[in-house]
Amino acid sequence: MGVFKLKIKKVITIFVLLLLLATVVECFVIRKNNSTMNSNLSDMGGVYSASSRNIDYSTELTGRLIEEMNSSFTSQQSIFPYAQKRCWGLLRQPNNQTPKPDPGANEVLTRYGGMFVGDVTKKTIYLTFDEGYENGFTSKILDTLRDNNVKAAFFITGPYLKEHQDLVRRMVEEGHTVGNHTIHHPSLPEKSDSEIEEEVLGLERAFTEKFGAKMKFLRPPKGEYSEKSLSITNKLGYTNMFWSFAYDDWHRDKIRGPEYAYKMVINNLHNGEIMLLHAVSKDNADALDMIIKGVRESGYEFGDVETLAN
Repeated sequence: MGVFKLKIKKVITIFVLLLLLATVVECFVIRKNNSTMNSNLSDMGGVYSASSRNIDYSTELTGRLIEEMNSSFTSQQSIFPYAQKRCWGLLRQPNNQTPKPDPGANEVLTRYGGMFVGDVTKKTIYLTFDEGYENGFTSKILDTLRDNNVKAAFFITGPYLKEHQDLVRRMVEEGHTVGNHTIHHPSLPEKSDSEIEEEVLGLERAFTEKFGAKMKFLRPPKGEYSEKSLSITNKLGYTNMFWSFAYDDWHRDKIRGPEYAYKMVINNLHNGEIMLLHAVSKDNADALDMIIKGVRESGYEFGDVETLAN
């Protein structure tokens, strides 16, 4: 009888050990499958394999900037074929009036829920930064915004999200808007429908995975767009946000001093302005505190772009 009990105990022990072994193996398989699944998902359309070293940021805006326009621009001109690629361009107006976009541009933007300016009846400025890559100034910009109680929008790329999640997290936690500047910063009109979707949604998926938040605004790389790109991204739920002020501030080797940046901004203030500054500019970072104070002294206030979402 004692031998029988001993055999039963051995069988139970072996059974328990096998059960434990099976549990361990199952956990390992599940973990491996999850790891494989996460590995498949983690690329997110190329976000985590993209590198800022492999993306051309030498020309951030291909359209004409407001200081480059002249009086030969008329409302009868058609600068770009309507259905093909267009490059966002503006004409400066005197006495703090709203700059004029290229003929027909505002109409096509409006058709697909895009915008380049806010409410022109209100003395409100919307501050936005393009963040294709990091040049060491974003932390200072965030400090200045915090100290002056100003909310801004930061348009990031795939490599920026991959390489600078600490700064993106700070943007989110400090109440700023993080916008979509695509994964690889391509000219969207030159991409197929599926490529446009992946450039936009791939970045959004990765951002949502990391921060549990959605992206609402898209800034088309280089300011290049077409009816197709506007239509597709609008159907994806995005508001294409262009700008009513920008200047050539993305050149790392073109340092002209904070006074230059300050004067460029202050001399072009207007109601509802969507101001585009590039965060790679040392001039912008050094001038930002002075710019914010100067804007307010000029009778304007800073608005939150979240109020502009469609």
